[in-house]
Amino acid sequence: MLDAANIIAEGEATTGVTDAEPQLQANLRVLVDSLNQDGRHSAEGRESCRLALLRVVKDRLMAQKWLRDFPAIAEEVIREPVFLTGLPRSGTTYFQYLFDHDRRFRLIRTWEAIMPFPPPGHDPESIAPRKAMERAYNEEIRSKVEGFDALHLIDEDGPQECHLFLEYANGAAGYHNMYDVPDYFDFLMDELDLEPVYLLHKQLLQLLQWKTPQPRWALKYPNHVIAMDTILKVYPDARFVMTHRDPAQALASICKMTYALRGAREAEPVDPHRVGQQMRYFIRRHIDKIMEFCTGPDEARVHHVDYYRVADNPIAVLGEIHTSLGIDTPEDVQESIATWRRENPQGKRGENKYTLEQFGLDAEDIRELYSDYTAHFDIPTEAEGKKRMAAGA
Repeated sequence: MLDAANIIAEGEATTGVTDAEPQLQANLRVLVDSLNQDGRHSAEGRESCRLALLRVVKDRLMAQKWLRDFPAIAEEVIREPVFLTGLPRSGTTYFQYLFDHDRRFRLIRTWEAIMPFPPPGHDPESIAPRKAMERAYNEEIRSKVEGFDALHLIDEDGPQECHLFLEYANGAAGYHNMYDVPDYFDFLMDELDLEPVYLLHKQLLQLLQWKTPQPRWALKYPNHVIAMDTILKVYPDARFVMTHRDPAQALASICKMTYALRGAREAEPVDPHRVGQQMRYFIRRHIDKIMEFCTGPDEARVHHVDYYRVADNPIAVLGEIHTSLGIDTPEDVQESIATWRRENPQGKRGENKYTLEQFGLDAEDIRELYSDYTAHFDIPTEAEGKKRMAAGA
């Protein structure tokens, strides 16, 4: 059995820092309880899970230490961040890589996400070995998750999403893709106070930004959609770019990813139908949050993006986004994006095949379940979206 108190105590003993975040400790306890109740891990898998939870506790405590020892870090200003979000598997990673080719934005690097200490501006000589460690870590994941590169675009020096930073506060919805933890997911959606989670997120950005030129951050994570109200409390001048893709397609894709990620961790064969029912609900809860925010007073802070348009003509769509953010689209940025697109055609890293039927799901049922969302944002089916792309519409 996993024990949250023991994990915290070991983290304190290792770092020499006393945990001063009772709310974040509570989040860990709920996650551990759900892992113990619903998890199907082998002894090896359970130990791997314990070490992963211990790592994020230690990193959170080290963040406390850096902020305590260097008060100037907390004075770093996170200026007008842009949150790149949308339903999981709706094209947010593709969008992230497009933003990464705009020199005016700063994105979290993959090696920074897993190894944020020491702050790179404070110890630049640590960067090269950390990249090498991240490369080795990615290779280990690839050996365990079949077709990993086709499932999720990742490079050790490429842009990374915010999942790991939310893990540090045990407030990441993506835990439910890695682990079978339905009770934790319900706690996250209904009870967990996300403000301390995003305050830690901000502190980690301040650590990365310290002693470097002040950037404008572009921060990608699909599950940011469940926290947009909270994000505006922590980042009052934040803006959102939200991708929209056929949610039936997004659901099938997140089922495939969840099935693969859990399969690398669980002792017993993963039940695809259980994954299907859980992810059907998972996407519905995300849609509820999108609909609530985007029919509220802050909807104007969101720039909505048709996935099929950005896949067909990213430079034109980015120009529209830049206009909404009050900036232009320089020629060198356009050229950088065009070059990256030519060098990374669809399917370069393998084909990612999946269907709703694999996970016991019916397309008509799903389209009805999510019809309020598709009607509100005029989202086509995947087939219709691809027809529009082919026609250049």
